[in-house]
Amino acid sequence: MLSTERDFKRGGERLPIPSQGEVEGKLVMFEAVAVTCLQELLAKAESRLVPRLRRRLVRNLKKRCAPLKLCADDEKAAEESALQLLRAALEEAEDEAAR
Repeated sequence: MLSTERDFKRGGERLPIPSQGEVEGKLVMFEAVAVTCLQELLAKAESRLVPRLRRRLVRNLKKRCAPLKLCADDEKAAEESALQLLRAALEEAEDEAAR
């Protein structure tokens, strides 16, 4: 969206599209938050925690996808991607906890 107010700002603030560094920085931040939260949750050593996380993740994802009216294939792909991301974050959290 064009903004005349943005045109008068300095440096990167006036650019409408984030730089690759800004995007990567946000992704690193989200990953750090996710891994830290999972480490804290896993430290509780509750055996049923991970299955509950998976179920809740799928339920929340379906709730967020519903207003977007995604086709079944796209919704399934989003679910698979989210579960892969959860698996990777769990592995990372377990690896860091083992160090």
